Amino acid sequence: MSENTNTTILLCPGQGAQHVGMAKAWHEQHPAAAEVFARADEALGLELSKLCFDGPEDTLNRTDMAQVAIYTASVACHKALVASDTLGEVKLTAGLSLGEFTALHLAGAFDFLTGLELVRLRGRAMQDAAELTESSMVALVGADEAQAVALCEEALDDLENQGDEVLVPANFNCPGQVVISGSLKACERAEAVADKMGIRSTQLAVAGAFHSPLMQPAADRLAEALDKADWNTPAVPVMSNVTAEPHESDIASIKQRLVDQLTQPVRWSQSMQYVLENPPGPDMRLIELAPGKVLSGLMRRIDRKTKVENCATPA
Repeated sequence: MSENTNTTILLCPGQGAQHVGMAKAWHEQHPAAAEVFARADEALGLELSKLCFDGPEDTLNRTDMAQVAIYTASVACHKALVASDTLGEVKLTAGLSLGEFTALHLAGAFDFLTGLELVRLRGRAMQDAAELTESSMVALVGADEAQAVALCEEALDDLENQGDEVLVPANFNCPGQVVISGSLKACERAEAVADKMGIRSTQLAVAGAFHSPLMQPAADRLAEALDKADWNTPAVPVMSNVTAEPHESDIASIKQRLVDQLTQPVRWSQSMQYVLENPPGPDMRLIELAPGKVLSGLMRRIDRKTKVENCATPA
């Protein structure tokens, strides 16, 4: 890790960053990280640590398992960095999709176990919503927002029974990388339209149409759980995926944005542009917490000059 600087920004990974062996080195080398995993194992009533370290991969990749695993791994990594006195002063946190819950926890909005329960419910609710309708997501390489919107509209126009079909932009990850989300027939038609538009497309291996109106049943369940949780006003700004700006300090607004996030697009590229254009202090230092390197990779596409320190494993 580099020397402490005046301004630390924590970046918290989202679903897709999970992998067998995630955060194992943090667990083995830092008692503070091991304690986080032990608390998660006890609270969940399952050996989450064993799943993270040894798999099986297909179980770890399930939406309901991946989300609690990533949240726990990120928090464990953070605890180890704090205990090692290598983190510096955190001035802002941001997380991709699921990672927004990690970012809020690290900013003091709720305690670790509250966040764990919220993330577990969120994962289960998203999995259940995905199973209600045949749906998918498609990655578009080389598309901007206007092209993605136009592609979705054309694909829906080509289908019969349009009222039953859904297709919307779901993730703006970085320039030239957009993900669309919707019903299976619409996603399949979108690939043909993308080919006609000269845009490379790939259907993703996901449980369903995340960040689309098809997730409304999950959003309703999440809203109820958020209202029952104990909240604090975050101690530092936290980026909202929906607005691509820091959350307002009003807790009701934060909860609503988390609900909105399930049915609206994740604006990660725009969020990082906001941070770069509105730094929370001098000598900005960006740190991506375990378990993966996805956010570091996206930043190279958003702004190649900006370095992100990756903490998938201890230095």
